[in-house]
Amino acid sequence: MARVGVGGLFFANGWSKLQVGLLATGEAFSRQGAPAPGAWATVTMLTELIGGALLIAGLAVPVTGLILFVEALAVFLIAPPLNPITTNELIALGAAAILLAVVGAGRISVDHMVVIRRRESEAASEFAADNEADRVIASLREPSAPEISSPAGEEPQKAPETPGATEDTAPHPRPRRRNGGPDETAPGDTLVAGRKKPPAARGRKPSEE
Repeated sequence: MARVGVGGLFFANGWSKLQVGLLATGEAFSRQGAPAPGAWATVTMLTELIGGALLIAGLAVPVTGLILFVEALAVFLIAPPLNPITTNELIALGAAAILLAVVGAGRISVDHMVVIRRRESEAASEFAADNEADRVIASLREPSAPEISSPAGEEPQKAPETPGATEDTAPHPRPRRRNGGPDETAPGDTLVAGRKKPPAARGRKPSEE
């Protein structure tokens, strides 16, 4: 509100000079003894019009407030106000202009929007740089354990079996002679794991000894 009020008063003063005309404003400055009245009228009119509009919009407020303060101080020292304002009002406008230059435009202003966008852009660039650094570090870091992968479309190879690791312990049928002869093994013999097991010792009768 302060920015709009101060900027509106400066803009109104410059607009009144424009309505009166540069020649009439220069003649009034000349009667008051101002140096280069034509240039003085042009500079003050443009400063008040442009500076007031910039204050209302909140654009480049630190620089604009300082320029308007210098303009008000020059008018106060060189020539009394020609606009429908008093000297006290001119002093108040100059003080408000330098105060706005120091304090800034505030949150509802073009300056604040520009600052926010600049900060968001800087934050986005820093975030992208951090992600790139993380990717570089991850690419340079060696894996903790090697990974073995099979080519696409091929089944993983099985580890070779150690000879003798497994034995065939299934019972096997007794072998027979060719041409339908009797079994090769004696009665009581048993095949275990493909080998003959000798029969248990049988006692002999004393008559046979």
